[in-house]
Amino acid sequence: MSKTLTEQTRHALNGPTMGTRWQAIFHAEQGFDVQRLREALQAAVTEVDVQMSTWKPYSDLMRLNAAPAGVWHPVPAHLMKVLQIALDIGRASGGAFDIGLGDVTTAWGFGPSEADPMRMRVALTADRVPAHDALRLDVDAGKVFKTASITLDLNGIAKGYGVDRLAETLMEHGITSSLVGVDGEMRAMGLRPDGVAWTIAIEAPDTARRTPQSVLQLQEASVATSGDYRHWVEVQGRKLSHTMAPQRGAPLLAAPASVTVVARSCAEADGWATALMVLGLDKGRALAAHLRLDTLFLLRDAVG
Repeated sequence: MSKTLTEQTRHALNGPTMGTRWQAIFHAEQGFDVQRLREALQAAVTEVDVQMSTWKPYSDLMRLNAAPAGVWHPVPAHLMKVLQIALDIGRASGGAFDIGLGDVTTAWGFGPSEADPMRMRVALTADRVPAHDALRLDVDAGKVFKTASITLDLNGIAKGYGVDRLAETLMEHGITSSLVGVDGEMRAMGLRPDGVAWTIAIEAPDTARRTPQSVLQLQEASVATSGDYRHWVEVQGRKLSHTMAPQRGAPLLAAPASVTVVARSCAEADGWATALMVLGLDKGRALAAHLRLDTLFLLRDAVG
């Protein structure tokens, strides 16, 4: 006999991570150990943060940044997986997504330190090797080799991967239908108990308030948005986005207001949203069409 909707209870869990909060919505039968799952979900995203944070000086990522070039450096499995995904997107986007801009984001004040004009000048004139050329990965051995000095920053993909870890943790506990997220990055598994896909709101690129621009229904997929309206610096009266232009070593000067990407994993959606912001409307849409990525470009005065 099939289960009825009244035999399941809706649960909405959340907790702190990466300077924001994670959330998980699911339904479970009476007697399900919700507290045990809550602890497992918190542990999963905390592990991602501990490995990939640029705000924690002793994270695995920061230890990798401090390691010298020319030697193999051990990294944990989750960090290795994110590096793989990031470098794949970097290559496929022609370097538009580059995790080797840690010095740039720090210089412009998008890290734990205040903006520093001297560091900005250095970042603007630095000779750069894209991360997908500067790193060699030995996945089986769990080691990374830096062919050049580089400062890595995974803020454009770590939250998405955190969402994937939430989804994986739910599946490990027998939950196959859920909606999970970290900030605005979301992943849907299965359907709601009523057989309807999960409903996701796409935020309007409005700096003053949070309002929905559009709504989509998500099933067995992830969605992530990169935009210029939540994190910025103001220079000479002009707001500059936290998204960096790899070739300039500085914030983007012209970009869509936001780019939303639907993909299999949230890490992929997260990385590609940033890459397409950097590429801009014309090049971004062309590459998205070539790769068959589902995307939504929002402009200040039009929708692309």
